[in-house]
Amino acid sequence: MQYYSLQHKAPKVDFRSATIQGQAPDGGLYFPESIPQLPATILNNLAGLSREALAYEVIRPFVGDTIPQDELRRIVAETIDFPIPLKQVYDGVYSLELFHGPTLAFKDIGARFMSRCLGYFARDEKQPITVLVATSGDTGGAVASGFHKVEGVRVVILYPSGKVSSVQEKQLTTFGDNIHALEVDGNFDDCQQLVKRAFKDTELTSQLFLTSANSINVARWLPQQFYYFFALQQWKEKQPPVFSVPSGNFGNICAGMMAWKAGLPVAHFIAACNANDVVPRFLETGDYEPRKAIPTISNAMDVGDPSNFVRILELFGKEREQLKTMLSSYRTSDQRTRELIRSMYQQHAYLPDPHGAVGFDALADWIQQHPGQKGIVLETAHPIKFLDVVEPVIGQPVPVPASIEETLTKTKNATQIEADYSKLKDYLVNSNPF
Repeated sequence: MQYYSLQHKAPKVDFRSATIQGQAPDGGLYFPESIPQLPATILNNLAGLSREALAYEVIRPFVGDTIPQDELRRIVAETIDFPIPLKQVYDGVYSLELFHGPTLAFKDIGARFMSRCLGYFARDEKQPITVLVATSGDTGGAVASGFHKVEGVRVVILYPSGKVSSVQEKQLTTFGDNIHALEVDGNFDDCQQLVKRAFKDTELTSQLFLTSANSINVARWLPQQFYYFFALQQWKEKQPPVFSVPSGNFGNICAGMMAWKAGLPVAHFIAACNANDVVPRFLETGDYEPRKAIPTISNAMDVGDPSNFVRILELFGKEREQLKTMLSSYRTSDQRTRELIRSMYQQHAYLPDPHGAVGFDALADWIQQHPGQKGIVLETAHPIKFLDVVEPVIGQPVPVPASIEETLTKTKNATQIEADYSKLKDYLVNSNPF
């Protein structure tokens, strides 16, 4: 499998090079030269396969011969070593719970897969690899957990000061060792722009071996296809589901569309958005107009210029009308998000996090307009990660999972910097990597 840059000004590379580089030298995102079609023997027998066997078959063509088969099987098994249950919430509406991993967020799978791939590739490198990542919330904790103490890899996480939840901040600032957190005076888009500029800085990249762990990296993005296959393994309805996906940087829903292109039966995709509605506006008007991110209570979706949307456009030949046949997008206000959290808890005894609530709202809107259809919301995080929002809404404490109790007692360790590229560059060059 070869990967090309969506800027079309860089050489094609294999999975190893695409993973290590993160972004193409011309600033473009890498995209697979072809989308492997899964054989009917697999698609018709999803429930009969183990999760490990299914995930291996999904990812193997993208990895090619860059990782030996036995090693790849080990990586896949370790990546998905926790439950991902599909639960019915009410008639026709299901929740795929992606929050049972070590950091209670959907990004655990991508981060665990990428960290293990990069750890394998790092064995052949002579200098340490620096993973540089911007986070709007959950990416930071998942990357920190996935890469903690991985030999030969330093991780630098940029997050917007005051714009991640208290639990998210603890998860990305308390690991220590090879994990470094930078608290940026700005928003997520500022953090993302600093990271992108670093990759384009040839002086910096000549001194440091840089890669990214955001969903722009193919090793973070592609394993997210697993969610959709695991959902269909558990799907008992006769008709294909509609998937409602809380969407910020659009890597998750793009991976779902890759799974559909590979043959997975899906009726439709819904990009569930908060006030940061660049994609809903694009689908309505045809104008793609990035805007400064607006802070909301579903903060991991506070993205004003989603990086992965260009990949979605590539899947559909940049034809908006074709895209609209498979993708719709809805926006949900903070007030409506709170109402959904309260009503779902009271009426259905199900407690969504703020992002999941946005997903449930979008799916309800879709079903109201398309009676008889049934769907799945990708519940992307445990509500404890947003207890600051959820507890006042439901009027009682959110039970604390045992896996996070110790993290909440640890002391935050972060370096504060301005949203100034010179400050980031100085830190990367002069700080102790380990």
